[in-house]
Amino acid sequence: MHPETIAIHAQTERTQFNEHSVPLYLTSSFVYEDAETMRAMFADEKEGYIYSRFTNPNVTEFQEKVRLLEGADSAASFASGMAAIFAVFAALLKTGDRVVCCHSVFGATHSILEKHLSRWGIKFTYTDIKKTEEWESAIGADTKIIFVETPSNPTLDVIDLEWLGKLSKKHGCILAVDNCFATPVLQQPVKFGADLVIHSATKYLDGQGRVLGGVVAGRKDLLETIKLFARHTGPALSPFNAWVLSKSLETLALRMERHSENALKIAQYLEKHKDVESVMYPFLPSHPGYAIARKQMSRGGGMVAFVIKGGLERGKKFLDSVEMSSLTANLGDTRTIVSHPASTTHAKISEQEREHSGIVPGLIRISAGIEHISDIIEDLEQAFSKV
Repeated sequence: MHPETIAIHAQTERTQFNEHSVPLYLTSSFVYEDAETMRAMFADEKEGYIYSRFTNPNVTEFQEKVRLLEGADSAASFASGMAAIFAVFAALLKTGDRVVCCHSVFGATHSILEKHLSRWGIKFTYTDIKKTEEWESAIGADTKIIFVETPSNPTLDVIDLEWLGKLSKKHGCILAVDNCFATPVLQQPVKFGADLVIHSATKYLDGQGRVLGGVVAGRKDLLETIKLFARHTGPALSPFNAWVLSKSLETLALRMERHSENALKIAQYLEKHKDVESVMYPFLPSHPGYAIARKQMSRGGGMVAFVIKGGLERGKKFLDSVEMSSLTANLGDTRTIVSHPASTTHAKISEQEREHSGIVPGLIRISAGIEHISDIIEDLEQAFSKV
């Protein structure tokens, strides 16, 4: 089936009431017919639901939909996107292992590597996502995981996943890709050699700013280890949030089409604006990774970044002047969101690291909503006029 159909029909199980919409299973535990059935389930000799910290019908449905959309062997879900990222690192790494990671990743991912994993003797090396020659020299015998975002947050850098997939196989590394910005309907990293694909389901998979969630899809052997870690440590996705996310996936393809159309028009508008220094959007021909993005993405996604002339102070005035657009740390909502990464999502990383990542003081990130494009651009234009 096509992705649009998978997102609606996959893993839908009806109860004895034959409901058309999937019901909520708000229960902490499940009962058994007899003691032997209970023993067999705890011994993994029989499939079934035990305890909602690690097994629940709503969670299973959401995971299965994401697995199928990503073309992966298995999937596991978590309470948030950061819980998913941490679980990948904590479950698969040991003291002495190294993570090779691109500079341009979410601020909290930097914090996990620098402030938490480093305390346990796990090392990391940053590389420039745009300089492929750096990757080969960064990978050593101790490298266990290669971690990238593509497109990256917030500068929309892209990396050739096919090339990176071959590089990771050459060195025997696990390739983990944060696919949050693209979503599985625009890009499937597994097809290009990724071993794990990670999402903050809070963003586009939900799409309406309602619930938190995270998910990892990929190789079955790796997911078994990750699932066992999650079972023991408890970063569980709630059944209610899983139910919301599963329903949200039914409209993901439609929403990403509109998000992408609006984002491209916003990028084209900004590229011509006299007060804009530079624009970052993967499907703009001026983007350095345009050819790569067209090869591995079906659309450019809903995120746009630009540098306003005048730096930080002018950027703040611009943010204070938007009226329809929201100022919030989230993205992937139906509403257009405008934010300033240097003072919010990436404020806690060092100034040097922000510079490496291209996060200059005048950088503004736009999450294009699904409002009418004329209304979005009119809001941006009146904000520019006030600045």
